[in-house]
Amino acid sequence: MSSTIRDRAAIVGIGQTGLSSKGGLEEDELTLACLAISAAIDDAGLSPSDVDGLALFDMEPKREVEVARNIGLGEITFFAEVGYGGGAACGTVGHAAMAVVSGQCDVAVAWRARKRAAKSSRVWSQAPKRLDDPDQWTRPAGLLRPVDEIAMLTRRYMHEYGVTREQLANVALTLRKHANRNPSAAMYEKTLDLDQYLSARWISEPLCLFDNCLESDGALAVVITSAERARDLPRKPVYIHAYAQGLPQQHQIMSNYFCEDPLRGPSHVAARRLWANSDLEPKDVSCAQIYDAFSPLVPLSLEGYGFCERGEGAAFTEDGGIEWNRGRLPVNTSGGSLSEAYVHGFNHVIEGVRQLRGESPCQVEGASSCLVTSGECVPTSALLLRN
Repeated sequence: MSSTIRDRAAIVGIGQTGLSSKGGLEEDELTLACLAISAAIDDAGLSPSDVDGLALFDMEPKREVEVARNIGLGEITFFAEVGYGGGAACGTVGHAAMAVVSGQCDVAVAWRARKRAAKSSRVWSQAPKRLDDPDQWTRPAGLLRPVDEIAMLTRRYMHEYGVTREQLANVALTLRKHANRNPSAAMYEKTLDLDQYLSARWISEPLCLFDNCLESDGALAVVITSAERARDLPRKPVYIHAYAQGLPQQHQIMSNYFCEDPLRGPSHVAARRLWANSDLEPKDVSCAQIYDAFSPLVPLSLEGYGFCERGEGAAFTEDGGIEWNRGRLPVNTSGGSLSEAYVHGFNHVIEGVRQLRGESPCQVEGASSCLVTSGECVPTSALLLRN
């Protein structure tokens, strides 16, 4: 069904609250959601009563009713939730686009609101319930946090392909440069150099402080409608050209150690469907907003989505390969999750729209298409946007 959405739906409005990585936002998640959605509706030149579709992360339980009531939305004829945290951002947009194209609704909103800047709010800082899911096989061995699981994967990546810490630093340093041009980024005024990176404390070896995403408070939202209606609205439409999700065989979330090739993650599955649904190829993509909760996920995704061969993703980042103004593929031009904010990757969608509107703080000259990806190592999703 996703092949039928090609350029038939468009993002016509974007909105976000302030983004804080120090717990500085007083509003609760519901209030943040309402603020971001209202801003996106205003940006689209629509009224709240025009909205009849909702798509959100399943981590925001029972929020459809509260959002619809508090903002004054219309009668809702479509609502959907997408799971797996960092894998869900593109999924919510794709589900909304499919609903619009199939006639289930006329105007849909997708969003993510999150409050995780305070350390006490993070799942792994709290006393857990008795483990009765696949975590029971990894947590007792000391894999307590997502970073511990990705550290294991990274060590395998380094062993198999000779990936170095300096190559991982390329990701962190490039994204920090991009954030230094973005006034909305948490790291806007905080520079980073290689010496600082290499001397930073370990979080879970071989991943240091700067290989890890920020933990942020904030909310972001997009408005999606049909291509026909989009042409009559004030903002330049950004068309949803293709969409896909991916869940490999024999996959185990975050700790994918039980399949034949742990480095062949969900991006490979999503990529096959995405390019099959598209008129574009990797060589046609102007820029990419790649999920970066941890720095090694960027080179792994570059491989998964076909921008380079297996084992070449880390080398792809060398010599400014992912920088906005000179790279072969500019990546995460707002600073991404490592240096702008971590809102489960929804800020990547917003930055993709900005690039195609010509509004990015690191604007790629002549940008006409943008790949946006959600989390590698979890069931994932991806979008191809174009103008």
